[in-house]
Amino acid sequence: MTQPLFSRRQMLQAGALGGLSLSTPGLVTARMDPNRPLGSGAAEKSCILVWLCGGPSHLDTWDLKPDAPEGIRGPYKPAASAVPGLQLSELHTRMAPLAKHFSVIRSMKHVGNISNHFDAMHHCLTGQAGAPDDAPYIGSVLSNVRPSKKNIASYFWLMNPGRASVFISAFMATGGFLGIRHAPMFVGNQNHHPAMPNFRGADDLFAPTDNVRMEERRHLLTGLDAAKSESDRVRMEQEWRELHQRAFDLTTGPGGRQVFDLDREAVKVRDTYGRHPLGQNLLLARRLVEAGAGCVTVSGWVGPSPERDGGSSGISSWDMHGGHMGMGNAFGSGSYGMSWCLPRLDEALAALISDLKDRGLLERTLVVVVGEFGRSPKIQTQGQPGRVHWPDCFSAILAGGGIRGGAVYGASDKIGAYPKDKPVRPQDLGATIYHALGVSLDTRIGRDGAVPRPITTGEPLRELFG
Repeated sequence: MTQPLFSRRQMLQAGALGGLSLSTPGLVTARMDPNRPLGSGAAEKSCILVWLCGGPSHLDTWDLKPDAPEGIRGPYKPAASAVPGLQLSELHTRMAPLAKHFSVIRSMKHVGNISNHFDAMHHCLTGQAGAPDDAPYIGSVLSNVRPSKKNIASYFWLMNPGRASVFISAFMATGGFLGIRHAPMFVGNQNHHPAMPNFRGADDLFAPTDNVRMEERRHLLTGLDAAKSESDRVRMEQEWRELHQRAFDLTTGPGGRQVFDLDREAVKVRDTYGRHPLGQNLLLARRLVEAGAGCVTVSGWVGPSPERDGGSSGISSWDMHGGHMGMGNAFGSGSYGMSWCLPRLDEALAALISDLKDRGLLERTLVVVVGEFGRSPKIQTQGQPGRVHWPDCFSAILAGGGIRGGAVYGASDKIGAYPKDKPVRPQDLGATIYHALGVSLDTRIGRDGAVPRPITTGEPLRELFG
């Protein structure tokens, strides 16, 4: 891997200070015109990426194996959808009738044995295999090559994952080698999200910027590595000054607040998405792309289950190991249980696709649903049942953005262990996203005289278009 501007240790330190705080001036929206109604400013093309942190089991969601032996097939039955031959889990009661509007990839795989959350997430969300530490995430690349033409940030991340951990890539907040100006704006966290009363959105839109606090963060970033070159320090100082001014401009007026005000939505609409973190964050994502944002990543946390089985999960709801990791029954209704998580994903995702379609936004909004890997075919039986990490085969859902829908791309073997047809690597998924958004795959990006790098080495899944 190439040498990053920040080391992993340094980014862990930065993440620990304020939990990748919303108050960092690089993570703020631009002011919106309060007189311009939502919907009049949607970007020509945009992307909503639903990130199922933890790695959902493909065998229990979108690639069931009912003929596999007991101990592999899982407890859920496959259910027919509106498209002949496209079956989903029986828990997908609302997505099944909408099957003509989305397609399923059943042959995702990592290049190499990438079985830890950190690297698997980094490779998937950069759209690269063997991604260097300073590789920008797809959202940062889009911010660079397709900046918002409206007065709103280009790249958002809903549900701040919090401090860097075994589940989270510390590089997600950096913008990679493109710099912090292309980092995402984080909105909300486990203690402040749109399913809660009095949710206000991004804190920097509601209070004057604290110059002392900003100076402290500036010194943190510029002082992380005393051995940095003078040019690096000058560049970071310049970016920080630009972002400081941007934050000041934002907080001097009321604009930009209305997009976060979900109370402007009809009660029925909010209920349709589901009154849980994922549902309300997907509704907020729709409002953001409607207002002109180019890319919105949504952490797929559905909220804690009232059952105590497995405890109260963090955003890694989909890391369903079962009892051998103290997470309760992976097929139960606890916080790490498929019977708790999948119905809420089903509810929220169906609402998003239907809502985008009804508003005329689906064709220009690509929706991607994926996690960092799948789960093992063999069910772990030590304690309550579960499945372990499995990078060799997993699934994804794509909708909108020119995706023709109603298709299944690729196939896994009879037990869901490996692709048997049309394997899809992280770089192929990245290339497909760029292709859907009209970004030339020959695009190269760089900064400050560095040799430009290609945005992808993958091939788009052209069969899914048209």
